[in-house]
Amino acid sequence: MLGLATVAAGQQGLAAGADVELLLVLLNDGSGSIDEEEYRLQREGTASAIEHPQVLRALRGPIAVAYGEWGSPGGAQLILPWTRIAGEDDAGAFADRLVAAPRPPQTWNAIGDALASATDWIRAAPFRAPRATIDLAGDGPDMRSTIPAPVARDRALAAGITINALAIQAEGSQAFMGPRNLRQHYEDNVIGGPGAFVMTASDRVDFAHAIFNKLVRELA
Repeated sequence: MLGLATVAAGQQGLAAGADVELLLVLLNDGSGSIDEEEYRLQREGTASAIEHPQVLRALRGPIAVAYGEWGSPGGAQLILPWTRIAGEDDAGAFADRLVAAPRPPQTWNAIGDALASATDWIRAAPFRAPRATIDLAGDGPDMRSTIPAPVARDRALAAGITINALAIQAEGSQAFMGPRNLRQHYEDNVIGGPGAFVMTASDRVDFAHAIFNKLVRELA
């Protein structure tokens, strides 16, 4: 199970043998269906959520976060490597770096390859934790992966990783499927693990609120 500590975290501190409470990969959609304004809102929404006081209050201990963006066959791009977040200063520094990082080139939706990349990042994490979660957000289905999303999902689940998703119902997007269809696609092909869930955002502007709610739910 990835060499993670398997003892449940207690209320008085970290689980025995663990460095952090949670390994969390944030995977946002950087594919060609995302224009520059949507991309900026997505980055800023994630940064705002990660340093929000209510999110920080939900921490039971330090966590480790890695941030990547997906959209090209072959895997996601790691934008910010594993970073330990224990409080306001750590979260603020992570948020600043995230907003300032350049956008990598991306093309088609390739969710399966993104999940495979995130699983590899968790395997190589320099921290041990009792839990590991991949948190994927997107506005379209898996389209051009070399590893189909259900296959990559099942490999992550076999490694003890939970996958949650945020379906962005952006009408007018090149990848628009309709809110019910996109949510169902993520439920059927992307998420899995104990307590796995799909949340929705009505548009990119709603993204910050949705990612905030999702982080609080995952941390709690």
